[in-house]
Amino acid sequence: MKKLNELLPHLFRLEYSKMTAVLCRHFGLQHIETAEDIASETFLKATETWGVNGIPENPTAWLYTVAKNKTKDHLKRLSIFETRIKGNIQPEAAHTEPDFDFTQQTIADSQLAMIFAVCNPANSTEAQICLALQILCGFSVEEIANAFLTGKETVKKRLLRARASLRNDNFQIKQLTEDAIRSRLDTVLRTLYLLFNEGYFSRSGDHLVRKDLCSEAIRLTLILVENPLTNTTKANALLALMCFQSSRLDARADDAGDAILFEQQDKTLWSKELIEKGNYYFVNACSGNDLSKYHLEAGIAYWHAAPANKNKWAHILELYNQLILLEYSPMTALNRTFAFAKVYGNESAIVEAEKLGLEEINYYHSLLGYLYAGIDTGKAIAHYTTAIRLTRSPSEKKTLAKEIERLVQKNGPPPL
Repeated sequence: MKKLNELLPHLFRLEYSKMTAVLCRHFGLQHIETAEDIASETFLKATETWGVNGIPENPTAWLYTVAKNKTKDHLKRLSIFETRIKGNIQPEAAHTEPDFDFTQQTIADSQLAMIFAVCNPANSTEAQICLALQILCGFSVEEIANAFLTGKETVKKRLLRARASLRNDNFQIKQLTEDAIRSRLDTVLRTLYLLFNEGYFSRSGDHLVRKDLCSEAIRLTLILVENPLTNTTKANALLALMCFQSSRLDARADDAGDAILFEQQDKTLWSKELIEKGNYYFVNACSGNDLSKYHLEAGIAYWHAAPANKNKWAHILELYNQLILLEYSPMTALNRTFAFAKVYGNESAIVEAEKLGLEEINYYHSLLGYLYAGIDTGKAIAHYTTAIRLTRSPSEKKTLAKEIERLVQKNGPPPL
């Protein structure tokens, strides 16, 4: 039974969204609830049947066979279909294919179209990510709320509004057009970028890293890169960035989920396979003339994962200089200052950091705490203490408290 309890959640996270996408391709997005009901009923039947008869030889094939049969049963209920569904959808969406299937090609095409449907520019960024987590990644409302330190009711409201936009959007999930791709690709890439970032530096729970979010973001970005219509240099750059960053995930946190600073990470835990994949997609990304924020961030991540090189931090600083001109953000400015410290020293970097005037951001004080650590213990502890007060991340609070403890043990408490 323990094996079943482990297998079903894994299959649900992996296959539910694929199943829903194919069913939406069949029924139309305005009937997404019908598609989700059939997918949910399929997994419910698996729970009941496998618990009695055992796990089938090919669990995934079993699920898709049941989903296919349940879809056919649904379509046979002619009175319900005619009165509640068929009259409300377009003729082309109402067409039922005699050989309804879940081939790999149908699944891939349906998921690609669903990604573009979910990333509707009419919705807020928060709503897009919530919808992506629920529909594309199979996350529950509670999981989404935990991922963003938001109440379940807030998430429910976001999803309610986003789903209404999804149903009323008239977006054709059956076939992506070039116009649909052009109009939404930047939104799609940004949503997947933010989804990955939420996993890479989680703001919730006791863990700094949410590997499940990172994995889902990579899986969905890979769908873009594997389709000729969406295999752009930007998409390759984003996937390269995700691979480079993910290569260090096992080294970024200890068994308790607490953060391990970059300089203290065990480099033997870095994934060579993911670094090689990052290199592959980065080469593809540089095949054209585009220079996006994803290209620059992928370049920065490449140098972080690269072997020791005397010019490593100079290269990183130059890339940050370009990135900050292309798209300024407080985090980019702070990260650039860290690289500046590596090139010109901590004292010069403190001057740079204080010019930013980001006193209300916890990362600003974390950085100054780090920069002052070898210069003025009192100021370092003061900045770390302020950072603890400003952050909402339990994991970050613990990491900063450890740094304060380390400074006290090394240098003694600061003078009163």
